[in-house]
Amino acid sequence: MLRPEEAQRPFTVTELANEIRRELRPLTALLVKGEVSGMKRGTAGHYNFSIQDGLSRLDAVLFADDSRRVTTLPEDGQVFIFRGRVDFFGKTGRLSFIVDQVEFDDVGKLRARLEELKRRLELEGAFDANRKRRLPFLPHTVALLTSPTGAVINDLQETIWDRYPNMGIVVYPVQVQGAGAPMSVARALRRCNQEGLADVIVLARGGGSFEEMYAFNTELVARAILESRLPVVTALGHTSDRTVADLVGDAECRTPTEAGARVVPKKADLLASLRERERRIEREIGQRFSQENDRLNTYRMRLVRLLANLVQRPADRLARAQTDLAKLSPVHQIERREQALREQQRRLHSALTLRLQMSQSRLNATRGRERIERALANRFAEQGRKLESQHQRLVALSPESVLTRGYSITRDAASGAILRSAAEAAVQQKVTIQLGSGKLAGRVEEVSP
Repeated sequence: MLRPEEAQRPFTVTELANEIRRELRPLTALLVKGEVSGMKRGTAGHYNFSIQDGLSRLDAVLFADDSRRVTTLPEDGQVFIFRGRVDFFGKTGRLSFIVDQVEFDDVGKLRARLEELKRRLELEGAFDANRKRRLPFLPHTVALLTSPTGAVINDLQETIWDRYPNMGIVVYPVQVQGAGAPMSVARALRRCNQEGLADVIVLARGGGSFEEMYAFNTELVARAILESRLPVVTALGHTSDRTVADLVGDAECRTPTEAGARVVPKKADLLASLRERERRIEREIGQRFSQENDRLNTYRMRLVRLLANLVQRPADRLARAQTDLAKLSPVHQIERREQALREQQRRLHSALTLRLQMSQSRLNATRGRERIERALANRFAEQGRKLESQHQRLVALSPESVLTRGYSITRDAASGAILRSAAEAAVQQKVTIQLGSGKLAGRVEEVSP
C-alpha cells in the first residue's frame, strides 16, 4: 500500500503513450539488420511485416510513399538492412519500426536466387528462340511501357516519329524502380494486351545498378511477358547483366533509340523500296505483255493459215467434184459413146469390106458367089439396123434432144460456164440461154436460191 508521501498522480494511457514516444524520439535514422517475415500489403498500399533474428522479433511498417522509393520489395526469408525510426502507436499499443529505406544485405544470395529463377525458366523453355514472337514488319501503333517522365520516353518518341512521322504511339506509365515496380509493369502488360490498341510493346528503362534493375529480374514480370499476346521488346539501358525480362522478351535492345529503330522501319526507305518495286513490276509487265503479244501474233498467223486451209480444201473438193460430175454428164457420155460407135462402125466396115473382098473373090471362083452376097447383104442390113437403133438411142439422150422437150441450158455470158444453181448467179449478171432451137441473151433480174 502506497504511503501518502509516496503518492503521485497516475498517468493516463495517452500520457504514457506520449511519454514513451518522447523517450523514443532519439531513435531515428537507425539501421536494423534482420530477416523478413509475414510480409503483407494493406488496403492503403502500406506493407506490414516483421524483422527478426534468432532471438527477437520487431514489428515493422513500410508506408506506401516510401515503398515507391525503395529498390526492391522485401520478401519472406530474405535478409535486408533496414533504415528507419522507432515509433509507438498509442491507439494499438504497438511499438513499430518505420522503414524508409531497404538495402540488400547479401547481394550474393540475391544473385543466387536469381540464377535459380533463370534455371527454372530455362527448363520451361521460356528462353527458346522458337517460342519468341516475330515483330510486326510495320505496326500501326507502338505501346511504350516506361516512366512517364525522364529522357527514356522522349528518346523513344523522337526516334519513332523521326523514322515514321505518323506512327501511332500509346504510353502506359509504369513504375520502373522500387517495391511496386514489378506489379506496376505486370499490370501494364496485361492491360496493354486486353485493350489491343498496339501491335508491339516496348518495355524501357534508362539502365541502373543491379539493385535498381531488380524489378526486371522478378518472376512476376517474367510471367507477364511470357503471357503477353503481343511481342515485347526490352530496352532496359546499358547494364552489366542481362535481366530475366531481356531473356524472356521477344527482342532485346540496349537503348531506347535502338528499340525505336528495331520496331519501326524508316518510312522514306519503305517509300523508296515501293517505288523500286513499282518500276520492277512495270518492267516485268512490259516484258510479259511483249511476250504475250508475240505469242498472240503467232497464234493469229497459225489461225489465218488454218482458216485458209479450211477454205481451200472445200474449194479443191468442189473443183474435183465438178470435174467428176463433168465426166458423168450426159453430153460427155454421149460424145464418148458416139466416138465408140464410130470406132466400132469403122472396124465393122473394115471387116465387112475385107470379108466382102474375100467373098467376092471366092464367089468369082465358085458357083456360091450369089449366096455369099445375099448372106453378106443380109448381115450388113442387120448391122445397119442395129447401128441405126443405137444412133436413135444416143440422139434421144443428147442435150439437144433434151432441149427440144422444153429444157434449156443457162451459161455465164462472160465465161461460158454452165450455171447449175441460182446461187452461182448475181443480179445484173449477163447470161445466154440455149434452147432446143437457138439461143437467148439476157440479164439476171432476181436471184431466188
